[in-house]
Amino acid sequence: MAIPVWLVWVVSILCVWVGLGSYGVLNNNEGLYAQIPHEMLASGDIKHWIIPHLNGLPYMEKPPLLYWLTALSFVLFGQAEWVVRLIPTLAGLGCVGLILNFGERIYRPQVGRLAALMFISGLGILIISRTLVFDMLLTFFLTGALMCAYLYKVEEHISDLRWAHVFLAFGVLTKGFVAILLCSLVVLVWIMMVHGTDAWKQYRKWIDPVSIAIFFVITVPWFVAASLSEPIFLWFFFINEHVLRFMGQRLPHDFYSGPWWYYLPRMVIYLFPWSLLLPVALMATWSRRSRIEIQEFTILRKTLIFAWLVPLVFFSLSSAKANYYLIVGMPFAALNLALLLEQSEFLKGIRSVLLGLILALLTAAAAIYLSLTDRLTSFDLILQGLSVSHYAQLTLWTITSLSLITALVAWRYSRIGLAAYSVLPLFIMLALVVAANGVSPMISDHTMADFIQQKLPNRTVYMYRNYEQNSSLPFYLKRTVRVIDSSSSDLYWGNRLRPENSLMVSREVLKSKKEPMVIVVPNTLLDEFAHEKLHTRFLNNKQFGYATLFY
Repeated sequence: MAIPVWLVWVVSILCVWVGLGSYGVLNNNEGLYAQIPHEMLASGDIKHWIIPHLNGLPYMEKPPLLYWLTALSFVLFGQAEWVVRLIPTLAGLGCVGLILNFGERIYRPQVGRLAALMFISGLGILIISRTLVFDMLLTFFLTGALMCAYLYKVEEHISDLRWAHVFLAFGVLTKGFVAILLCSLVVLVWIMMVHGTDAWKQYRKWIDPVSIAIFFVITVPWFVAASLSEPIFLWFFFINEHVLRFMGQRLPHDFYSGPWWYYLPRMVIYLFPWSLLLPVALMATWSRRSRIEIQEFTILRKTLIFAWLVPLVFFSLSSAKANYYLIVGMPFAALNLALLLEQSEFLKGIRSVLLGLILALLTAAAAIYLSLTDRLTSFDLILQGLSVSHYAQLTLWTITSLSLITALVAWRYSRIGLAAYSVLPLFIMLALVVAANGVSPMISDHTMADFIQQKLPNRTVYMYRNYEQNSSLPFYLKRTVRVIDSSSSDLYWGNRLRPENSLMVSREVLKSKKEPMVIVVPNTLLDEFAHEKLHTRFLNNKQFGYATLFY
């Protein structure tokens, strides 16, 4: 099999760009992270660039690099939906470039090309690379740091070590010290496993004053400026956001937890459908272990294994869990899988049809299950003229057909091989984009914002208790909003640090206000809202997705 580089880039660009701005900015995280760079630009205050602000209040949970880059994108291209997602999209493409370059540097270009294809078209990666969150940008920098570290280990070019520190420094400015911790753990573990008792001599080779100076020159200025701007910053960032978060004692407790195996099924989703090949590739590799010398672990194999295994163990032990945390290890998981496939001679012959057959069986079974149950019939939505249930069934049957067709192509045309399956993620991506367009009024407040701006332009906007559920509304309104008796975790510290600037109001104060207003109430809080008699002052209400607008 010979995968051309142009095919990798065409598939990658299609995966991340098609329909990128066709659905609204998502509520919760994406709305929050889009509003912060908007406020940076709107404030005209340099302090907002040092300590990011959300709804006019300090927001110190994350470093500012993603916000800075997104704000720069807003300046260059405006604040359209595709611009909101531009930085994670470019980070995803950047990971593709790193994987391709790494494949060339280790003299396995086809492994690099297959890994790049599997990475960018994996279902979980495809979604995260099209969403404004920190983790794809962190993945780019951590991947660059670890790849440069490996190349320094095997080739001992000092420039690779210094580039590793550059990547690592920007990783710290993206999501904090988790970048240092993960990179250091991977390097320490693989050196110890490779060199054993001679490990200490190897560690000393990594102490380069110039590399360390480069790291500090990039990272220290922001930390100094932030600590001078906000006295509580050092405690908040080092202790509350790192130590206490890992231990599950962070204030406020606004994160998810889960069992130790939380990430195992999610790893299948990250690289789906390619992850379906892992069990059969392992069995094929094991059956040929004598011929491919599987007994002798090379530095490369250990690097690829530990680069995703260490993050898996780290995040599994942490009390704070999220669906997207572990994508930082997926470039190396893809490389590891591609290397296994190459070693087991899985890229050619009849074995190349297995992925298509497995996926066809799974999707056909899922389609039959949906047709026999009422799992999706409760959704009152129309997608391309179909109910949600019928749309899902049609999508699954189409994937079944495409899986069988691509399996035949992979088998009959050995030069194409597994690359033929890249059609499947592209179709899945298109199906998801269509679905996202259909549910956009439920997951984004674009429609609500348009209604307020056109019908109620001069009214003060209030949110009832919850800010996050309708976080895209302030972004589309291009203004901060007042929150009634806030229960928001993201505004918690800002309210404590800057009560004089807080836009939080009590329901008792609100009852005395005579100004024209609208109130956004999550549907889950409608009974509470009615109990407080706040609805009696409004003549109208209109439902938008999971919230109701009173006006």
